[in-house]
Amino acid sequence: MGTGATERGRAERRPEVLAPFLLSLCCAALAEQIRYRIPEEMPKGSVVGNLAKDLGFGVQDLPTRKLRVSSEKPYFTVRPETGELLVSDRVDREQICAKKPACALEFEAVAENPLNFYHVSVEIEDINDHTPKFTHSFFELQISESAQPGTRFILEVAEDEDTALNSLHDYKLSLSPSFSVLNKEKQDGSKYPELILEKALDREQKSYYSLILTALDGGNPPLSGTTELRIQVTDANDNPPVFHQEVYRVSLSENVPPGTTVLQVSATDQDEGIYSEITYSFYRPGQVFGLNSKNGEITTENTLDFEENKEYSIVVEGRDGGGLVAQCTVEISIQDENDNSPEVTFHSLLEMILENVVPGTVIALIKIHDKDSGENGEVNCRLEGEVPFKIISSSRNSYKLVTDKTLDREQTPEYNVTITATDKGTPPLSSSTTITLHVGDVNDNAPVFQQAAYVAHVAENNAPGASIAQVSASDPDLGPNGQVAYSIVASDLEPRALASYVSVGAQSGVVYAQRAFDHEQLRAFALTLQARDQGAPARGANVSLRVLVGDRNDNAPRVLHPAPGPDGAALLDTVPRAAEPGYLVTKVVAVDADAGHNAWLSYHVLQASDPGLFSLGLRTGEVRTARALGDRDAARHRLLVAVRDGGQPPLSATATLHLVFADSLQEVLPDLQDRPAPADAQAELQFYLVVALALVSVLFLLAVILAIALRLRHSSGRAAWGCFQSALGSKAGPVVQPNYSEGTLPYSYNLCVAQTGKTEFNFLKCSDPLSSGQDLLCGDSSGALFPLSNSSEPASHSESLTPQAPPNTDWRFSQAQRPGTSGSQNGDETGTWPNNQFDTEMLQAMILASASEAADGSSTLGGGAGTMGLSARYGPQFTLQHVPDYRQNVYIPGSNATLTNAAGKRDGKAPAGGNGNKKKSGKKEKK
Repeated sequence: MGTGATERGRAERRPEVLAPFLLSLCCAALAEQIRYRIPEEMPKGSVVGNLAKDLGFGVQDLPTRKLRVSSEKPYFTVRPETGELLVSDRVDREQICAKKPACALEFEAVAENPLNFYHVSVEIEDINDHTPKFTHSFFELQISESAQPGTRFILEVAEDEDTALNSLHDYKLSLSPSFSVLNKEKQDGSKYPELILEKALDREQKSYYSLILTALDGGNPPLSGTTELRIQVTDANDNPPVFHQEVYRVSLSENVPPGTTVLQVSATDQDEGIYSEITYSFYRPGQVFGLNSKNGEITTENTLDFEENKEYSIVVEGRDGGGLVAQCTVEISIQDENDNSPEVTFHSLLEMILENVVPGTVIALIKIHDKDSGENGEVNCRLEGEVPFKIISSSRNSYKLVTDKTLDREQTPEYNVTITATDKGTPPLSSSTTITLHVGDVNDNAPVFQQAAYVAHVAENNAPGASIAQVSASDPDLGPNGQVAYSIVASDLEPRALASYVSVGAQSGVVYAQRAFDHEQLRAFALTLQARDQGAPARGANVSLRVLVGDRNDNAPRVLHPAPGPDGAALLDTVPRAAEPGYLVTKVVAVDADAGHNAWLSYHVLQASDPGLFSLGLRTGEVRTARALGDRDAARHRLLVAVRDGGQPPLSATATLHLVFADSLQEVLPDLQDRPAPADAQAELQFYLVVALALVSVLFLLAVILAIALRLRHSSGRAAWGCFQSALGSKAGPVVQPNYSEGTLPYSYNLCVAQTGKTEFNFLKCSDPLSSGQDLLCGDSSGALFPLSNSSEPASHSESLTPQAPPNTDWRFSQAQRPGTSGSQNGDETGTWPNNQFDTEMLQAMILASASEAADGSSTLGGGAGTMGLSARYGPQFTLQHVPDYRQNVYIPGSNATLTNAAGKRDGKAPAGGNGNKKKSGKKEKK
């Protein structure tokens, strides 16, 4: 929409302010250009027009539209509150447009939401703010006295920077009867003065004239400038020079090189001699062209530029030797060439483009400018390369840069966009401008772990606080969108106990052990770790971590059999004298709480009284006879067995075996009574070595064996055994049943023996607990049980005891009732034995309680069928079916297999080798 303004009176001498005027009511005009007209030199802050109103914006739309001016030269600005276009800088028409008849400032007004721009043209009207000026304050002119009236002389031209009516209008000369001034006009409309000689001069009367030349412009009021005209009258020179042409006109291309000949002026003089010699010169010397003073040839001195100056007007003087001067005008027109490449300028360029912008978003406004004219100034614009942007033409030489595809910062964080502008000249010129567009990040990527799942191996007994694993996740986003924090979100551990087991570094992803792990208590556990970025909204990913606790050799083997008694007394195992090589004497049973090689047990003999008599299974722990017993071999032997595991370094435990060769249980008791316990293992070993080496010791050993045989024969004739006489018996104690029939326990029997003096021994009270595998059953061959008594007590007291009923033959253990261990099933070389210490102690407690009651006369061992002589305090329902089976720890002497009750049931007889009994020494083994 165009606007106009009402002119104010010129008499006010104030700048004219032109209000917007109406050019057209058609809406299509708005899309083309908004035009205003103002006078130059308006003060800053002056209102040019209401731009918002002319664009159709309401006052309420101004805060959101953010109307502003986008221009290289900020002469104008927009008031945000009202949308008025204001003058923001000095507007000098002469500085902006020079001598152009029409002067207009064109720029774009930019509005946002939505982004758009509008073309605005402000026409600048000239005011009379410049006075005409002469180049020099005076100039001299020589005129011969012989000059004829009517001779004309071209004078200096004054310059006025104003245009149109305010430009130079005419010249005036101070009053003089001899001279006058004539105003002449050039082809371009400019005026120059010529001095006319009105009457003949007489140098003898007046040789010098001083006149004032005044230049006036057409302003209201007019402005003027003056210069002094100094005229020197010279002696007569009858004929002045005459140029062939009064005005020379020539066209010249702007791209001609310096030194190019433009044209040649020529003048003649009818005089002869020195008065006919003509010298050429510029009336006003210039820097663009040069003149040969001899021949009048004009050449170019510097390069020409059509965009700076389209034409030149030069005055050439021809002076003869007598001082007469002739003048001509040379008008040079410059032709335009395509010598300027287009210029690309960006406006409202976005510093950052978010990667989630939709296609079609405006990125920048592009302005193309070419200084050339015509087709040389018409420009086409295009994008170089494959980029997700495109250019949309908005108006003449104006474009929009918009997005054409979706952006992804992770693939391309920035784009170098090259825009090439090409004009339509011949040949065409082009220029390229490259800008870098940075793509802003949004949180569109979740963290990704480097592995699908993690497995960490940590050995037990680790140091608390040590790192056991590290997880790592990457996020290609930037800043907080790519900063990953780790946490534990789930576990198969108890939620309350999780913090005491492991923790994870929030920034590093390192998993730390908060405590020392124990492979025997916790072998593996699983965690679910989460990596979460700091974006809004945050994104996360989970991964599983399985921690496997490895075993270390931190548990020594534990010997289950033979187990010493509660008082530290050693166990005795009896071996038949007629045992063949390979006879299974006993088995060392041990377990290890570790796993794998750390629990792989091996059995080794550390010390043996007779190393060649027994052999020990490396993996089974079975003690077997290596050869038959000789006449000179000792009856009692001691083996020190070491149990080692397979760890590095290995851990070990020791077990001491006391083996006695005897055919019956009665043979053991006198030997135990007479044979004092060795002082220590080393002394016993030394003793047997001495016996083995000395013949005297052999004879002594035979004597001892003979004495033991006589003693046993003497003891077997007594009613209650000679070992239970008053000198040897205690108040109450268990009695020994040497034989057992079908249904009785096929165990080796243990005797509780204590040293009471040098020549006698007492049975210990069986209220003391026995270790695993010990049984206490005492009685004669007929099955009656007798308490032990001192020799001082009457014999009738022993005979008055009521015989005890034999044990229930139905007492059996089924295969399902036996503890399920590797040793009890197959007894292979690599098997290990379970820890049944708790059940063993329960069995010992019940047996000892029953034995104590029998010694007090309150109960008998055979009080009830299936009760194994247990007292009523345990109840008749507590049968041996409730007792764990420990027969896997007992072996039948003379057999190569573990004892079971299956043979007894099938054959209806006692198992073979029933005379292999287990006894406890009455004297504690010294350690």
